[in-house]
Amino acid sequence: MCIGAPLQVVACDGTRAWCEADGQRELIDMLLVGEQPPGTWVLAFHGAARQVLDADEAAAVRAGRRAMAAVFDGAADVDDFFADLVGRVPTLPAHLLEDQR
Repeated sequence: MCIGAPLQVVACDGTRAWCEADGQRELIDMLLVGEQPPGTWVLAFHGAARQVLDADEAAAVRAGRRAMAAVFDGAADVDDFFADLVGRVPTLPAHLLEDQR
């Protein structure tokens, strides 16, 4: 399983950026997403930014990673990490709904 890390750009020099979050600090290759200003969230994997995230997306990914760590530590209930999903019925994305006509 591949799991990216949401990191926030601290300083960028064009092709590389210092990024950090949750006690992690990495020098990230920015070639795939381009130079980003400080404060921008990126999804990084194997030392490269793969996608630019908005703050809500970054928070959701960070919560999911914390939930996974809690499960590894023996937690059975991780609903608090997924407050945006608990108590609602999932819906299909629009492009999948069109196929069901």
